[in-house]
Amino acid sequence: MRGAMILLPVILLAGCKDEPDFEARYDKAAEEIEARAKAMDADIAESETAANAAGDPAKTPTQVVEPGGKIPRVHPEPLPETVNPTNPPASSGE
Repeated sequence: MRGAMILLPVILLAGCKDEPDFEARYDKAAEEIEARAKAMDADIAESETAANAAGDPAKTPTQVVEPGGKIPRVHPEPLPETVNPTNPPASSGE
């Protein structure tokens, strides 16, 4: 019984290990995010290549946004003539 009492703290201390500090966790998260972003960019490029090869008239962006850069303003395209936007009927106020 005394042997168990002496070994118990040793076993508990052996099971504990230091948690990684903030810098290590931040670096790991940044690497994971960057890897995901590169995978998404590759998927988008692959789908655009496949769409262009299939003759899909999908528009490709005219401006490329650099990583970490500002997003350029894009003017909206007008609605096609076949679309007739409507407003809801005016309320009577009652």
